Amino acid sequence: MLQTLVAEVYGPDYKGQIELGAQIKKVFQQTPGVVDVDWYVEDPQTKYDLKVDLDKASLHGISAADVTRTLQVGLGGADAGLLHDPQSREDVPIEVRLSRPDRSGIQDLENLRLPTPSGGQIALQEVTNLQQTTIDTSVYRKNLQPVVYVTGDVAGGEESPVYAIMKMSDAIDKIKLPDGYGVKQYKGTTMPERTDRFSMKWDGEWHITVEVFRDLGLAFAAVLVLIYVLVVGWFKSFKTPLVIMAPIPLTLVGILPAHAMMGAFFTATSMIGFIAGAGIIVRNSIILVDFIELRRSQGMPLEEAVVDAGAVRFRPMLLTAAAVVVGASVILFDPIFQGLALSLMAGEVASTVLSRMAVPVLYYMSERRNQTKPGAEESHLQEVQV
Repeated sequence: MLQTLVAEVYGPDYKGQIELGAQIKKVFQQTPGVVDVDWYVEDPQTKYDLKVDLDKASLHGISAADVTRTLQVGLGGADAGLLHDPQSREDVPIEVRLSRPDRSGIQDLENLRLPTPSGGQIALQEVTNLQQTTIDTSVYRKNLQPVVYVTGDVAGGEESPVYAIMKMSDAIDKIKLPDGYGVKQYKGTTMPERTDRFSMKWDGEWHITVEVFRDLGLAFAAVLVLIYVLVVGWFKSFKTPLVIMAPIPLTLVGILPAHAMMGAFFTATSMIGFIAGAGIIVRNSIILVDFIELRRSQGMPLEEAVVDAGAVRFRPMLLTAAAVVVGASVILFDPIFQGLALSLMAGEVASTVLSRMAVPVLYYMSERRNQTKPGAEESHLQEVQV
């Protein structure tokens, strides 16, 4: 990426794009927290062309090659030989060149003297014509479309470009061009569909952030579906997996406050830790639900089974949480993987404490209507036998 904040300006007229880019650049400069503002537009640079007047040069016996060689020696220098210094290990090259003050101005170059065949000297400006032009500027393109880049960085307490973009969006929406075209912001990551009007698209770190969290969100959705399918296959029920997966959102109760206490941002590694912790959390829920069903198969009532599961199976859940906390603590202060450690540690602790009560209660609420009343099954069998 070019920079943390990148605004790409497109349109049917490149001059209009530059004008729009200048206004967007001004918005960047006036926004608190946005620093190092720049754009990929070159300022006009003066170019001097010294063209040899062949008629005047021939009258003085000077060729165009003599003029070119004189300017080349004055500006770039020329090797005149080697200095054999007995105190130096190698020969020192001798370069003939004008000093920096003498070659920094066009007037100084025009006053250079050229020798004539008659033994005299003549100034360079006597046999040349000076023409002042402007150097052609570079035109950047993206996907074969001319584009003007406006770049910036963020500093201070808000390191994420999202907050800076939210501050600048309203000001950029109000920008109007002289020809009446409005500015359309593309807050996504796709190129503008139309080129017959001026438009702007956010790029840079915001582009990467959108792609990363979009892909991680899709991966997390796929993980939830796969977990649901596996649990359905094990428990032979479509309702029980929902109870087992219910504690997954409870990890946010620990993840978000932990990030706030450590002064850390919720980054892509934090999202990875949230996804990875979902599997560990589901394991704890499976331990509880499986133990409840085991107790029920042994003849224990539903109320006693859920209470017994929360009491007996809390130790293995606690040991799992302790193992995760100890394992993730080694990367807790790493600048890149701190979010991963915080998500695993805080999410596991919060889920272990809350799922111990939440899963048995949810299981009881979902199964209490299906439990058989005492003596009901025996009387039903007697009626069938009769």
